[in-house]
Amino acid sequence: MGGSDKGLVEVEGWPLIDRVIAAFAPQVQQLLINANRNIQAYERYGYQVVPDGLTGFQGPLAGMLTGLRNAAHDHVAFVPCDVVALPPDLVTRLWEALQAADADICIVHDGTRLHPVFALMNISLAGAVEQYLESGGRTVEDWVLQQRYAVADYSDCPQGFANLNTPADLESLAHQ
Repeated sequence: MGGSDKGLVEVEGWPLIDRVIAAFAPQVQQLLINANRNIQAYERYGYQVVPDGLTGFQGPLAGMLTGLRNAAHDHVAFVPCDVVALPPDLVTRLWEALQAADADICIVHDGTRLHPVFALMNISLAGAVEQYLESGGRTVEDWVLQQRYAVADYSDCPQGFANLNTPADLESLAHQ
């Protein structure tokens, strides 16, 4: 997005974070926003804003570690800020698949590919995330595949996981 803070990028006149909060807040008991810049803009939403505890931009896993370290519950659900149609049953289906597999983490599969940044994770994994990051690892999917994981099948609504990474993605969305 040319260096823009994706959560604050507007789609149809609303920042993406508005859409995520509207869809995600009803699904969770505690909502944290992980942000490393524009913190005051995110604080206006009334939720706790937590920057990464690690120095330097270390990617989504650093944000996940921050969520695990600041959670008030045993499991934390994660979603990125750059989606426009988050499924209203995301956390329920992640929880059901996690329980059925007796796993520590559950991620989404949209029928075509895995989406490991849409996840439900036990806070006991914080140490494993931290160790992976300290060893130089950064890829969420590579880390997840080393854990006891489950997969929630979302092949019935893959559009819920389409994210906006480029100005072309925004342009494409405007023409749908």
